[in-house]
Amino acid sequence: MGRKAWIGVSLAAAVLLIGWFLFRPERLIVNRTVSEAFPATSQVPQALLTGQFTGYAHPTEGTATIYQLEGKRILRLTDFKTSNGPDVRVYLVAAPDVTDDATVAKAGFVELGTLKGNIGDQNYDVPDSVDLEKYRAATIWCKRFSVNFGTAPLTPVAGESAPVVP
Repeated sequence: MGRKAWIGVSLAAAVLLIGWFLFRPERLIVNRTVSEAFPATSQVPQALLTGQFTGYAHPTEGTATIYQLEGKRILRLTDFKTSNGPDVRVYLVAAPDVTDDATVAKAGFVELGTLKGNIGDQNYDVPDSVDLEKYRAATIWCKRFSVNFGTAPLTPVAGESAPVVP
């Protein structure tokens, strides 16, 4: 094989490797399941906000609930399921709902962390500095491609407290 052929093969291999790294296509078929328990607490957790996920760029389902317990707040995803992907994050967005990608950037957001798994129950700490009157939507966001997988609009929970869904 001539020198030009080796350069062509090397260039093609480099392009494929970079493409694989950016898109991570295996994540479309490989699920990551988590089963995180609700944090242990000596008091009855108070459910503050809750909502159901709706998928946008990818099918997304489950419940998002923000709880107050022992001086901290957590966002708990239950019966959660979405597509896997590269660099997927959990955001609270300063909007009542997020049905597109542009709203996240326009409204503003707080990142709660990297998605622990695309299937299963999981918890994310909500900083005390987050104003829950303003940040009213939980969004699953692909940071690498600026894509909204799905959103749960969060509304106040009626009553003093709501049961914890383990």
